[in-house]
Amino acid sequence: MTTDRVDSGTPDVERRRLAEADEGVAPWRRWGPYLSERQWGTVREDYSPDGEAWAYFTHDQARSRAYRWGEDGIAGVSDDKQRLCFALALWNGRDPILKERLFGLTNSEGNHGEDVKEYYFYLDSTPTHSYMKFLYKYPQAEFPYGDLVATNGARGRRDFEYELLDTGVFDEDRYFDVFVEYAKAGPEDLLIEITAHNRGPDDATLHLLPTLWFRHTWSWAGGTAVPVLRRAPGGILAEHEELGTRRLYCESDAPALFTGNETNDERVFGSPNSTPYVKDGIGRHVVHGETAAVDPAGTGTKAALHSVLTVPGGGSARIRLRLTDAVELADPWGEFEQVMAARRAEADIFYDGVIPDGTNEDERLLVRQALAGMLWSKQYYHLDVERWLAEHGVDPLGADPRLRNSAWYHMVNDEIMSMPDTWEYPWYAAWDLAFHTLALATVDIGFAKGQLDLLLRRLYLHPNGQIPAYEWNFGDVNPPVHAWATLFVYELEKHRTGHGDRAFLENAFLKLMKNFTWWLNRKDVDGNNVFQGGFLGLDNIGVFDRSAPLPTGGQIDQADGTAWMALYCQNLLEIAIELAADNPVYVEQAQTLFEHFAWIAVATNRVGRENESLWDEEDGFFYDVLRLPDGRAVRLRVRSLVGLIPLAATSVVGGWADRRFPELVAGAKEFIDRHPAVQAVVSAQQAEGPGVRGRHLFALFGPDRLRRVLARMLDEEEFLGPYGIRSLSRHHAAHPYSFEVDGRSYGVGYLPAESDSGMFGGNSNWRGPVWFPVNILLIRALLNLHAYHGAEFTVECPTGSGRRMNLYEVAREISGRLTATFLRDPDGHRPVHGAQAKFAKDPHWKDLLLFYEYFHGDNGAGLGASHQTGWTGLAAVTATLFHQVGADDWGALREEPLS
Repeated sequence: MTTDRVDSGTPDVERRRLAEADEGVAPWRRWGPYLSERQWGTVREDYSPDGEAWAYFTHDQARSRAYRWGEDGIAGVSDDKQRLCFALALWNGRDPILKERLFGLTNSEGNHGEDVKEYYFYLDSTPTHSYMKFLYKYPQAEFPYGDLVATNGARGRRDFEYELLDTGVFDEDRYFDVFVEYAKAGPEDLLIEITAHNRGPDDATLHLLPTLWFRHTWSWAGGTAVPVLRRAPGGILAEHEELGTRRLYCESDAPALFTGNETNDERVFGSPNSTPYVKDGIGRHVVHGETAAVDPAGTGTKAALHSVLTVPGGGSARIRLRLTDAVELADPWGEFEQVMAARRAEADIFYDGVIPDGTNEDERLLVRQALAGMLWSKQYYHLDVERWLAEHGVDPLGADPRLRNSAWYHMVNDEIMSMPDTWEYPWYAAWDLAFHTLALATVDIGFAKGQLDLLLRRLYLHPNGQIPAYEWNFGDVNPPVHAWATLFVYELEKHRTGHGDRAFLENAFLKLMKNFTWWLNRKDVDGNNVFQGGFLGLDNIGVFDRSAPLPTGGQIDQADGTAWMALYCQNLLEIAIELAADNPVYVEQAQTLFEHFAWIAVATNRVGRENESLWDEEDGFFYDVLRLPDGRAVRLRVRSLVGLIPLAATSVVGGWADRRFPELVAGAKEFIDRHPAVQAVVSAQQAEGPGVRGRHLFALFGPDRLRRVLARMLDEEEFLGPYGIRSLSRHHAAHPYSFEVDGRSYGVGYLPAESDSGMFGGNSNWRGPVWFPVNILLIRALLNLHAYHGAEFTVECPTGSGRRMNLYEVAREISGRLTATFLRDPDGHRPVHGAQAKFAKDPHWKDLLLFYEYFHGDNGAGLGASHQTGWTGLAAVTATLFHQVGADDWGALREEPLS
C-alpha cells in the first residue's frame, strides 16, 4: 500500500494516485469501469458464415450464452484484463427476465438503426476510478421489450424513434433510481454502495443481485485452469490463478446463488448441457423459481448475492459491499463511510483543479458529467484476430478476403481502450479515439498519450502502415487525424507543465510517417496529390456512397480527402520542426513534409480545364469533383463539411524557426522559386506578408478565399446554427441537390435531424446535424488563423449582422454555441433534451445529461447514439477552453519549442 486507507482530502490526493499509477508505484488503474454495456451483437462474438453479427448473437441469447472475448453488465467493473467482473442485476418482480444487461434495438430493428432503450447516466469518476457514480432508472412495471421492438419496427426513417419514456412505464414516477457508487480504499480494495430510491407513491419490491463472475477463459476458450467462486461467511470467495484470492463482502445476510458462466446449450442450440449449472441459472432461479438451476454446493464461476428489498414510496434502501484482496478483514465496514466520504470529497477537489475559474455552476455540471462519461467509457477490448480467424475454420494466412478483417491477422488487442459508446459502439474507432484524447488529456494526460500510442504499436498498426479503423472493418478509411490529436495533446501538456514529452512525440512521429506513406501510396489514384478515401468519417454527406463503386464509374476527387492529407502534412511538419530543436536530423523530414504540403495545396487550388477544380470561384466554396470514365469532370455542388475541411487544414509555425533553422528556410525558398505553381499558391497565402511576430501560416488558400469561405460558414441561413456549425448548409432545405445517372436521381437535401438514407446504417447522418469533432477542428483552425493574422483581421459574424469579430472571437462564438446545447435556457430547458418534458421539469431528471452522437441542426436536440460521450465529451473542452486560453495564448505556444 502506498497511501493510507483513509486519505485526508488534500488537493493533491487524486493527482498523487495518478502519479503513482504512471510511475508503476501502485496499480490505481487496475480496477475500473472496464465492463462493456453490450458484448452481444459485436464482431468479436460473430462466428456466422454471413457476417450478420447482430443476428448471430442476440440480446435474447445473451443471458444464456457464454461470451468468447469479453463480458457485459450494468454499472460494472473489472480488473484491467477482465478476468473477474462485478455488476448489478435487478428484478422488479414483473419482468420476464432478470435485468442483467441494458436492452436495445439492433440495426435492423430500429427505425434509425441500433438504439439502446434504457435510461442510465454516468455521474462521476476520477481518472484512477478511486471514486465513481452511476445511475440506472428501472421501471416498476414490466419492462416493455416487445412494445419497443414492435412499435419502432412499424416506424419509418422519417418518423421519430419510440423511446422508453413514450411507453408509459415511468408514468406517476413508478420507477427506481438505482445509484451505484464505488470508492477505492486501496488499489485492490473497492467499496460499493448501491442505493435504490423509490420515486413512486407506493411501496415497491426490488430484487438487487450484485453479481460476481469470471470471464470464460477455460475449456473452449483455450485456457486450462478453471477459477472458482465459493460461498464464504459474509459473502463470496474468488480464487484465480493470476489474480489470486479475493473476497466480496456483503453487509447484509443476503443468500449467495451460484452457477457456471457456461452456455445453456439446451436453450440456445437444442443440444444437451454438459453441466446443470449454466449462465442463466441465477435468472431462472429468481424469476421462475427453478431452485435446481443454482448449485446447492455453493461453488461456480458466476454468483450473485440476492437481496429482496421493500422500498417505501418516496423512500430508499441501501446495500453495501466490498470487493478486496484482503480476504480476512475482521470488520469490513468500520471505515466504510469514512472512506466513501473522503473519496467523494477528493473527487470534488480534483475537479476544482480541472475546471477553471469563471465557469458557472451549470457549466461545471456539464464538464463533470462529460468527463465522467469519458472515463466510464474506458473498456477492456480483447481480440486476437489470427485466433478468431482460425476459430472460423480458415487458415489466417490464406483466409478468404470476404471474411471480415482477414488481412489483419497480425493484430492482438488486449488493452483498456476508450470506446465511442459502451452500448452502441462498444469497440474502439481510430478517428473517434483521436478526439477522445483531447478531453481525456484534461484529467489524465498519461492515459491520453497511451491511447494515441496504442494504435501505432506493432500489434495494432498494419505492417503496411495502415491504422486500424474500427471493429466492423479494420481496413476501412477514416480521416487521418491521429497526428493532429498527438500534437494537440503534446501542446496541452507543454502548456500545462512547461515542458513537452519529446519521447512521446518522437515515437509517434516515426510511426505516423509510416502511416503517412501508406496514404500517399494507396489513396492518390492518379498520383496528382488529390486524394480519395471512401468513407472518411463523413457517412451520408455526399451524393454517392464513396466506399462503393460509383454508379457512373470513374472516381471522386475529394475536397475533404485532399484537405485531410494537407492537415496531416501540416501536423507532421510541425512535429518535425519541434523535434528538430533537439535533433537536426528532423530538418530534412520537415523539408520533405513542406514540399508534400505545397503540392497538395497546388492541387487543391488548381484551375483545370472543363470546370475540374475543387474550388468554385462563383460560389466561393470547395466541392468534390466527379471524374467520369470518358475523361469529363463534374463538380458536385453540395455545400457541406466537405467544403469546410480545407479550412481546417491550417497551422502556424513561430518565427523562431527562421532563426533556428536557416537551412530549412533556404531550402523552402529554393523549392518555391523552382516551381512557379507552388510560388503562386504561397504568394496567395502570404498576400499580407509575415504574420504576427513573424509567424508562418500553412493553409490551402489565402485571405481572399478565407473571407469567402467564412462568409458561408458564418451565415445562419447556411452553416452557423444556434448550437454549432451544421454539417450541411441550410441552403439545401429549399434547394436540394440532385444528380441524374441512367434515369435515376441521386440527391442530397438538408436533414437537420435523422437521415432518410441508409447509406451507412440507419443512425448515420451528416446531412445537417451538428457534430462536435468537426466543430473542434474548425475552432482550432480559427485559433491558428488568429495567431497568424492577429486581432486586426475581422469578419462579419454572423454573416449579414454587421457585427465584426476577429477570428479568436469567432472561435469563441462557435464554442459557446456548442456548449449551449447542454445548458439551461431562461425557461429551464436544455436543448439536448429536445421536447422531453420529463427532462425539462422533473427534479430527478433535469440535471442529468446525455451526450449524443450528433445534434439537431436547428434546435440542438440530441440524436444518434445517446451515450457517445466519446467525441461529444469534447463538450468539456468547449465549456472550459476560452476560460483558459486568451486571445494571445494560442500564438504564444508557437513562439519557441519547449524542451
